[in-house]
Amino acid sequence: MDLKQLRTFICVAEAGSLSRASDRLRIAQPALSRHIKLLEQEIGVELFARHVRGMDLTEPGRELLARVSGLVRQIEQSVHDIQSMRAEVKGHVALGLMPTVSGVLAVRLVERAARELPGVTLRLVEGYSGHLIEWLQRGDIDLSFLYGPSGDFHLHTKELLYENIGLISPPGSLPDIGESIRFKEVEALPLALPSRPHGIRVVVDAAAAKAGVSLNVAFDGDSFRVLTSLVANGLYHAFVPLSAVTEKLNAGIVEARTIARPQVRRQLILGMPSDRSNTRATESIIAILMDEIASMIRSGEWAAQPGSDLRALV
Repeated sequence: MDLKQLRTFICVAEAGSLSRASDRLRIAQPALSRHIKLLEQEIGVELFARHVRGMDLTEPGRELLARVSGLVRQIEQSVHDIQSMRAEVKGHVALGLMPTVSGVLAVRLVERAARELPGVTLRLVEGYSGHLIEWLQRGDIDLSFLYGPSGDFHLHTKELLYENIGLISPPGSLPDIGESIRFKEVEALPLALPSRPHGIRVVVDAAAAKAGVSLNVAFDGDSFRVLTSLVANGLYHAFVPLSAVTEKLNAGIVEARTIARPQVRRQLILGMPSDRSNTRATESIIAILMDEIASMIRSGEWAAQPGSDLRALV
C-alpha cells in the first residue's frame, strides 16, 4: 500500500461517497475506485459497503480509519515542515480546546494566527477533556488544552494557568446569599453538570468530597451551551469557570458567585504527544497562544494566575 491509497481511503470514508471525494481531491472517480480496490486486495478485507446512496465503512474499515488517519496527518505535516525549513512557516495545525476555553480565546487566536502566520491553517477542535485526550493520543489533533496536573498524562506539557470556578444561577434565584457561597449552601440546589470523566465534573466532585457535601446533580450534560442555557432558563445552577460566561454575566442572563470553603479551581495545561516532535507550524501556534493568554491575564480579561511555563510572559 502507499500513501496515496491511504489518503484516498480517508477522504472517501469522510465524504461518504466517491463523487464527493472526487470533488475534494480533484481526482477522477475511476482512479479513486481503483485505489480503494487495490487497498482492499492488499489488506484482504472489504473496507466499504457499497450502495446506491454512497459508501459506508465496514467494521474493518472503521478500525483502519481510526488507526491510520492520525498517522497520515503526521506524515503530511512532516513533509510540510521539511519543505518550509528555508521559507515561511507553512502547514496545518489542529488545536483541541474545551468549550469553556473556546469562548474566551478562540476568536483572538484565529485572528492573530491569520495575521502573523498566513501559511498556516489552524483548525480548532472543540470537545470535553476526555475526548480531547483520546484525539491527541490517536494523532487526530496536534496539541490540546487539558486539565492538569501535568503528571496525570504521558505527554509533553506546558503549565498555563490556574482559574477559579464559580457557581452560576438564574438571576434573582438566591436572594438571601451574597457574592460568595459555601459548599454546604450548594448541597440542596439542583445542579446541571458535565458527566464524568470530564474536567469540571472531576474538579467539582473532588471539592465536594473534601467539604463532605453530597451534590444534587439533577442533569448530566456534555454540552456547555446546553448547561448554561438551562441555568439562564431558570431550571438549574452550574459550576463553571466565570471567564467562560462573561458575556452572559454582563447581559444579566445569569448571575455568579465565588465558592468559599473550599475554593474550587482548575489548572489548564497544554498537552502535546510525547512520541513525536512538534512541527514549525505547531511551535509557532504555541508561541502565539501563550502570548495571547499572558496578555489577557496581564490586562485582567482572563482572571487567572499564570502557571510555571507562562509566568515569565505575564
